[in-house]
Amino acid sequence: MSSDSLLIGNLEVRAIALGPAVTNAYLVGDPDTELAVVIDPAWDGDRINREAELRGWRIHQIWLTHGHFDHFGGAGAISEASATPIPVALHADDHSLWRMGGGASAFGISDFDPGPEPTVNLEHGMMLRLGAHEFEVRHTPGHSPGHVILKYQQGGAVFCGDLIFRGSVGRTDLPGGDMQTLLSSIQQEVLTLSDEVQLLVGHGPATSVGMERRTNPFLSDI
Repeated sequence: MSSDSLLIGNLEVRAIALGPAVTNAYLVGDPDTELAVVIDPAWDGDRINREAELRGWRIHQIWLTHGHFDHFGGAGAISEASATPIPVALHADDHSLWRMGGGASAFGISDFDPGPEPTVNLEHGMMLRLGAHEFEVRHTPGHSPGHVILKYQQGGAVFCGDLIFRGSVGRTDLPGGDMQTLLSSIQQEVLTLSDEVQLLVGHGPATSVGMERRTNPFLSDI
């Protein structure tokens, strides 16, 4: 388990690698309002709660890039610790995947708490807000049918889930995956961005659009 702190625009982001798939959970805090969101609460929601408490932040929303179990395994503990209900956001095309436990059983994980059912349907072009900060939802299927990325408008960063990684791309051998669809999503929603835009990915270290444009072997033919 590892964690990193970074500033993106005026937001503080804690990237915490958690769970059996070493998935990056992102705790994003707004110092002006002391509100926070969790993007992909991968696992160990108690750990994420402690990180928020240390900073005096109140987690008020959970945003899921997609419905695989390793991206929402901590949502239950986060919700249970809150005095008020915490809305969970997910694209409608991944709701059936979420209801099947995100595929946890296929990986031998049976004791799995999915947390509260998503009640906010993410849509392409939808704007999510944390205080005065805006995040644009972009539908990027390929890894899963309802996969989305979240573009932080003011900070030059994208939360990518499992669409793209440093030197690699998301797997497409799970139900609903398709490599050509995934590469098309990357072409339309990532490679159209400026080189300096940071890519905060679901697994492994962060990267940038320019680095992946130049060096990612999966993108050489698109």
